[in-house]
Amino acid sequence: MNAPVLELREVSRTFARSQALRHRGGGDIPAVAQVSLRLAAGETLALVGESGAGKSTVGRLVLGLESPDAGQVIFQGVDLADLHGRARRRIRRRMHLILQDPYESLHPGMQVGEAVGEPLAIAGVRRDERRERVGDALEDVELSPASRFLERFPHQLSGGQRQRVAIARSFIAHPELVVADEPTSMLDASLRSEILALMAGIRERLGTTFVLITHDLTAARAFAERVAVMQRGRVVEDGPIDRVLSAPADEYTKVLLAASEGRLPEEQT
Repeated sequence: MNAPVLELREVSRTFARSQALRHRGGGDIPAVAQVSLRLAAGETLALVGESGAGKSTVGRLVLGLESPDAGQVIFQGVDLADLHGRARRRIRRRMHLILQDPYESLHPGMQVGEAVGEPLAIAGVRRDERRERVGDALEDVELSPASRFLERFPHQLSGGQRQRVAIARSFIAHPELVVADEPTSMLDASLRSEILALMAGIRERLGTTFVLITHDLTAARAFAERVAVMQRGRVVEDGPIDRVLSAPADEYTKVLLAASEGRLPEEQT
């Protein structure tokens, strides 16, 4: 069996409560507890669960934006905890994050062309090549003609257009791994399927390994081939998405599925 592109080995992360909250009782907050996951090259995993389940923390651990208290995050055979300084920055260039709100990843004072091309600028790509690749990237996300968007600022775009810009930025340097944290939750229902299809097409063309963080099981089913269900910081079920969502083994997965379909789980009817 080939080595995985990404592997989490018994990863845990706990956050300290503020001093004020400590006085009210309760200890630290275990956000992620002994999570183990493996992703092969080009595989797409949906990480699902209710708010507070630990999904976003896992995403940040995967990208090296958080450090685990225990366990290992292995990317392409390298433990992220062993990397520092320049070596850590180099490996981070091979990953990218798509946020729920593109305003968080798009500098309001940067024009679209600058924002999309920034990963290439950091990698030392020449200005003329950057401009050509930025144009191609905008066309890939259906912002066409690209020349109409290069000099616009984020506030001059609609929400859907801003998310398309964020997607263009995330894929322009052909990262090996992309983590998308609720990338469609702030969009109108009519746009969600379009954005998911757009990401799926680019991902398939580039062979990118992908983690989709979502509470939306419909989006997960449409986009991913595998699903990991999280509850209170733990993965309670992990497997092929068609199998898990058609015949869930864990009671919590059954509750999530029932809720997504607008019904009560069988044991409560």
